[in-house]
Amino acid sequence: MIDLERRSIVYLPGVGPKKAELLEKEIGVRSYADLLSFYPYKYIDRSRFYKISEIEGNMPYIQLKGRFQYFETVGEGRSKRLIGKFTDGTGVIDLVWFKGVNYILEKYKPGADFIVFGKPVAFGRVYNIPHPDIDPMSSIEQVASGLTPYYSTTEKMKKAFLNSRAIQNLVYTILNSLTDELADSLPEYLLKRVGMVSFKEAMYQIHFPDSTEKLRNAQTRLKFEELFYIQLNMLQTAGQRKLRIKGLVFSHVGSYFNTFYSDYLPFELTGAQKRVVREIRTDMGSGRQMNRLLQGDVGSGKTLVALLSMLLALDNGYQACMMAPTEILATQHFATVAGFLKDMDVKVALLTGSTRKKERERLLAQIAEGEIQILIGTHALIEDTVVFSSLGLAIIDEQHRFGVEQRSRLWKKNKQIPHVLVMTATPIPRTLAMTLYGDLDVSVIDELPPGRKPIKTVHRYDTNKKQLYDFLRKEIELGRQVYVVFPLIEGSEKLDYKDLEEGYEVFKDVFPEFTVSMVHGRMKAADKEAEMNRFISGEAHILLATTVIEVGVNVPNASVMVIESAERFGLSQLHQLRGRVGRGAEQSYCVLVSSYKLSNDTRKRLEIMVNSNDGFEIAEADLRLRGHGDLEGTRQSGEGIDLKIADLSSDGQLLQYARDMAQMILAEDPDLTEERNLVLNQKLKKLFSNKINWGMIS
Repeated sequence: MIDLERRSIVYLPGVGPKKAELLEKEIGVRSYADLLSFYPYKYIDRSRFYKISEIEGNMPYIQLKGRFQYFETVGEGRSKRLIGKFTDGTGVIDLVWFKGVNYILEKYKPGADFIVFGKPVAFGRVYNIPHPDIDPMSSIEQVASGLTPYYSTTEKMKKAFLNSRAIQNLVYTILNSLTDELADSLPEYLLKRVGMVSFKEAMYQIHFPDSTEKLRNAQTRLKFEELFYIQLNMLQTAGQRKLRIKGLVFSHVGSYFNTFYSDYLPFELTGAQKRVVREIRTDMGSGRQMNRLLQGDVGSGKTLVALLSMLLALDNGYQACMMAPTEILATQHFATVAGFLKDMDVKVALLTGSTRKKERERLLAQIAEGEIQILIGTHALIEDTVVFSSLGLAIIDEQHRFGVEQRSRLWKKNKQIPHVLVMTATPIPRTLAMTLYGDLDVSVIDELPPGRKPIKTVHRYDTNKKQLYDFLRKEIELGRQVYVVFPLIEGSEKLDYKDLEEGYEVFKDVFPEFTVSMVHGRMKAADKEAEMNRFISGEAHILLATTVIEVGVNVPNASVMVIESAERFGLSQLHQLRGRVGRGAEQSYCVLVSSYKLSNDTRKRLEIMVNSNDGFEIAEADLRLRGHGDLEGTRQSGEGIDLKIADLSSDGQLLQYARDMAQMILAEDPDLTEERNLVLNQKLKKLFSNKINWGMIS
């Protein structure tokens, strides 16, 4: 039986070395299996033939039968084109080509019968079809029998005559050359249980569907399989980890935790925070390694939960660390944690790329000796020179900013793998969480601390700035502070968006009575910190910034977030930026400023922001609007979702069903060693053998 993954398309008739190289470079197709899983992006019904005499204005794609009368070349230079006069006996229509002239003249001769397919374009009362698909009458059963597939191609592919029709022909060649080679990738008992068509049937019907119903059945089968194997891999990995990896047993709740909880807790925990702390305590006392994802909307109190978790590690004689993606966020966490613990005998330290050499050497020695109990920092924590005495808990904040290889280096800093808590303030839709983090236990903080007022969000156009400036002036006169975020540091000829440097000059001019600060990613760390501190201390009234302040800045006195060129940002990013305000007891505002020229999708995004403060609701809307592949933070090193046919924004029920089936099979046969599950075992190894099994160490 042919191994389709190893059969190179170089040997497929019509390809050869040059086209094979192009297909690999442009669309990642190397093998027969790759090409068969390069699914059509749309289908057009080609069962009907029109007559030329029936053509009228604004028609969709049409199909004709007839022959060429003659060809002629018209125009000069760039406007030069080849026109083929095509007739079916009821009239004549021009078929037009602007390139590939020699190929057309050689392939299509006057007098022979052809099938023509394309979109007619009107010039007055005369119609033509530019760059139509043309097939000989002998292929009528293949191309004009019903739903015709259309494949995504690139300009380079089209220049090499690898258009959608060419891809279709290559797929047709593969399927017709295979007889028994399309072995099923799901066991027969599972297929019967889920009531789905065979792999062979699905392959034929996805590329050359006989009907809409058969196409739908093929799509469901292939989507199920794709989602099923992701879930099977995750669930098996999680099960093996729980069986094989013993966790440090934090059985003691001692003076660090109890003293802080009873004497220094700044406010009563919300019900959600208490629930999550209980879940974490149970994990760390179970004898299994904790691997938990903590989701909480901006301002929900994740840092306090993280601190309580770290104090549990200290009570059991271990160190704890927290890694953040930026110096601003790491510094903010350090200030928050050190502030909470200022009256307790706990040694907390900060380590970042900006830590001076002498200070770094001193810290490294103290970390190795166990003197530093809680270490907070950036990716500097994963450097080889950082050696812990006894690391018991590793916390990763805004974990999607780190690749999994980076994260894994942190857990390797202990002989026994520490407990792991990964946190995110970016709410993750349920389907995405099941796919990206299906092997983690998930906790959600779904309450805001008492006294927080919902942020009022409004959308304004950039033609009416005076009204905005008057509003900002009133807020500052009340003693509040203002953020203004720009998408760009400096102006761009290509992008018509507001930029930070121009905005800084404007705001200094409009608000001469107030202090204006500016922060962006190109500044030196010391300068950036100095400007941030001016704002945090209240010396600066207005802070202009890029998205460098998206996470980690906590200034309760800031009551207004202005986002310039809001159309430039995704929903997730807009929600993160909005979360920088609303942290005090006063009413806070978010002003989305955009141009009048907005696409429908962009207008919907801004409307969603105005109407909702719920991060999870916004994340679900983002998934529907943009698809899983574009969601910020989901395509990091080692964990991007490479789905070929399933769509997490619309296939949530199928995903849950696939997960249920995977759980059922693993409950009966955890290692997939039963005869009936060998096909699953083999397929899993084939799919995931090249990927590092981060699940066993994260």
